Amino acid sequence: MGTAKSLQFDHRDRQRIYEYVERRGSVDPETVREELLPEDSRGFRHHVSMLRRDGHLTLTDDGELAVAFDDAGHEEFARGDQAFAVRPARQEDLTGIVGVIRRVAEPGDHIVAETVAQEIDREDALLRHNEVESRMFFVATVEDEVVGWAHFRAPELAKLRHTAELTVGVLPEYRGNGLGSHLLSRALEWAGQSGYEKVYQSVPATNDAAVEFLEAHGWEIEAVREDHYRIEDEYVDELMLAVEL
Repeated sequence: MGTAKSLQFDHRDRQRIYEYVERRGSVDPETVREELLPEDSRGFRHHVSMLRRDGHLTLTDDGELAVAFDDAGHEEFARGDQAFAVRPARQEDLTGIVGVIRRVAEPGDHIVAETVAQEIDREDALLRHNEVESRMFFVATVEDEVVGWAHFRAPELAKLRHTAELTVGVLPEYRGNGLGSHLLSRALEWAGQSGYEKVYQSVPATNDAAVEFLEAHGWEIEAVREDHYRIEDEYVDELMLAVEL
């Protein structure tokens, strides 16, 4: 289940190659070979072939190695004279996603999303799948520019592997076109197909728009943590909303 094939390796060098790529998001194959197997070009090519065969790694359009995720498809639609697309994110979307999240989080009421932006910017790796966590993104684009995102983070701990945390957002000037609903629908469809049973999101109680959006799509408030946030010197409750898949 989850965002990628289960992490089972039948050769130590294949595990080393996978972990090297996973930490970096995407990387030129020759760089990996020179770093890990400089004296064994043939063995390196064979290990990469097996990792690709087993669904662990893939080649990007730029010829770099990256973690392989199930292809969730590319959807296009239009509102008026504006065309939109919703698709799985790629490593090259990282800068655009960080910029959109920070813009949406400027009012201070998207705390978890703000943390996500800091994390991927620091790690310089967008998609993750390792023994600790999996991370998946979908993006909404206009003329190939990111204008919205949906993000999943799922722990690999067996007792929690059926759950995932979600964040979603759209730039203010593109709201009202159904982008948020498209992103949420696509992300939850993928989550259900990947074996997740419950998705949750935590937001400050002051984020009325987020709460109304999620409740309109069938989410329910499951818990309240009083005075969990301090925003502009005011203590604010945290609301945890969730939906069963």
